[in-house]
Amino acid sequence: MPPILLLSCEALGKSYGVKPLFTDLSLGLCEGDHVGLIGPNGSGKSTLLKILAGLDEPDKGTRAVRRQIRIGYVPQEPLFDQRHSVEEALAQVLLDEGLDPHEQGGQIAKALSLGAFARADQTVATLSGGWKKRLAIARSLMLEPDILLLDEPTNHLDVEGILWLEGLLKAEPHAFIVISHDRRFLESVTTRIWELNRQYATGVFQATGRYSEFLEQRDAAWQAQADYQASLANRVRREVEWLRRGPKARTTKAKARIDSAGRLIDELHEIESRQQTTSAGIDFTASGRKSKQLLVAKGMGKSLGGTPIVTNLDLMVGPGERIGLLGPNGSGKSTLLKLLAGTLELDCGTLTRADGLRVVAFEQHRESLDQQASLRRAFAPAGGDTVVYRDRSVHLASWAKRFLFKPEQLDLPVSRLSGGEQARLLIARLMLQPADLLILDEPTNDLDIPTLDVLEESLVEFPGALVLVTHDRWLLDRVSTKLLALDGTGHAEWFADYAQWEAAQERKAAEDKRPQGSKESAMPTGSSKRKGLSYKEQKEWDQIEAAILKAEKQVTACQAAANDPAIASSAAELQERYAALLAAQVDVERLYTRWAELDEKRGQVISRTQ
Repeated sequence: MPPILLLSCEALGKSYGVKPLFTDLSLGLCEGDHVGLIGPNGSGKSTLLKILAGLDEPDKGTRAVRRQIRIGYVPQEPLFDQRHSVEEALAQVLLDEGLDPHEQGGQIAKALSLGAFARADQTVATLSGGWKKRLAIARSLMLEPDILLLDEPTNHLDVEGILWLEGLLKAEPHAFIVISHDRRFLESVTTRIWELNRQYATGVFQATGRYSEFLEQRDAAWQAQADYQASLANRVRREVEWLRRGPKARTTKAKARIDSAGRLIDELHEIESRQQTTSAGIDFTASGRKSKQLLVAKGMGKSLGGTPIVTNLDLMVGPGERIGLLGPNGSGKSTLLKLLAGTLELDCGTLTRADGLRVVAFEQHRESLDQQASLRRAFAPAGGDTVVYRDRSVHLASWAKRFLFKPEQLDLPVSRLSGGEQARLLIARLMLQPADLLILDEPTNDLDIPTLDVLEESLVEFPGALVLVTHDRWLLDRVSTKLLALDGTGHAEWFADYAQWEAAQERKAAEDKRPQGSKESAMPTGSSKRKGLSYKEQKEWDQIEAAILKAEKQVTACQAAANDPAIASSAAELQERYAALLAAQVDVERLYTRWAELDEKRGQVISRTQ
């Protein structure tokens, strides 16, 4: 049976001003499709997603949705009433759908469990960017959409949050489209890739398989296009030589050949115009210092607001070493970078730098950029129309072009640049400074995949030392020679690569979940004192232990069913069984959350009466 088409668009076109984002774009999303939508900045990915969600109208073309299909949409920057609590933000979604939140309490509890929120009463205003993104995703999944559309859902998430999202999407039985520049994330969750790019005749390249398989298919397609272009160029050259001999269209055959030659020339020009794309010319300058030890730390310690960032840390950095930092948001990665750069003082220990050490730093929030200055002055703060790169004078317009800026943008204020453009501007400024040590704090934010590829190659080839913080695990694993993981309590641990760190996290998670009996034994027994609970809550308390044990048995049964080798070749059956497993796991977490709420309420009442 052919797959059921849920959502499609035919001959879509959209422009802003005179600049077309895409023209004659045709796509179709089928049941169970897990699609990664990629493309250079400015190719129209977010606009296309809004059109597919029904939030924006195309200039031309049609969008068709199967009847009774529910679409969920998570924007790049979700909006909430900041005064609401997490639970109220979820309840508002139900109200907007005409549902009674009191009657749909199970859905809210499921969403809270899905997002792993510790407190339902925490106000949205106090949530970090990563937790707001979690709330937006849980809010959308609460309505159980048939199609889920996500625009840069990994933005603001730390590695732990990205792994959480990967787990959700890998178990998601319904179709989804996700825009992301995170290549490892795409490799993990997608089964199809759509790349928007004007280089393709249809405006889009579609590949079945994971991101790595897409790369192979795209390389083969580009090679086939290059071969065809070379063949076409030879044919055009022969026809141009024939035309130069001055044939006259006196016969039908000669006229047809002249017309055919014109079509061939137009086709070649059209292909060549599509190929006129460039990538940023990133190439960091090393100082050439030969010192074996650029930076040495012994017993390094630092706390902020009473929270330890690092405790008794030893560290040695030399040329060619590339250290990647890992850790959850708030664990102190940026603080450690500032300690190494010398912009923050240690509380204890020593940090010795080589004489005249040249440190070049990329700050996450781009504080060094004057938002009111023009792009011209941002490139050359001291004035003039040239910059000096590797002892050579380069005109500003040429330097700006290297980073994909147009001459007419030079007089725009920095505040008018996009996030990706500001990131490229900062990289361009850093490249002008010879460095012994590069310190990069989230340099990949807002960069598209083509620019990420160039940045990655430059960092791999950089002969100096590098300390890097990034949530882009693909780049982190490719660039780093070793990883230092912070846990947020002052402890730090070294790992050879990302795979070793990931294996350690999986072992830790398994150890945390293994002693199920400890959870059971931690529960108060039925004979415990139960003052303060209402009649309904008392009845729920009496039954909750049995409900948890039953739910855990259901998880075990679902896990066995999902691992059954008999259905390993059936994608539909696998999706159905993993969906059942996720639902069972969510039910267990919901019950434990409810047990904790009831237990806390009992404990508070008992403590007041004692």
